[in-house]
Amino acid sequence: MKAFKIIIMILAISVAFYEQASEEKNIYITIIAIVVFMFGMMQLSAKTPSKNNDKEE
Repeated sequence: MKAFKIIIMILAISVAFYEQASEEKNIYITIIAIVVFMFGMMQLSAKTPSKNNDKEE
């Protein structure tokens, strides 16, 4: 599942870069790609433990 999320994130950011390089820039496609990328980053970073977790215990 983690690999699938990473592939989707790479695809989304690739689409965002491609849209910026194209002659006719579509802002909505770029925004959707960035939102998908940020949502994927949020999902992946939720699994990372906090540094402050050890200090509280």
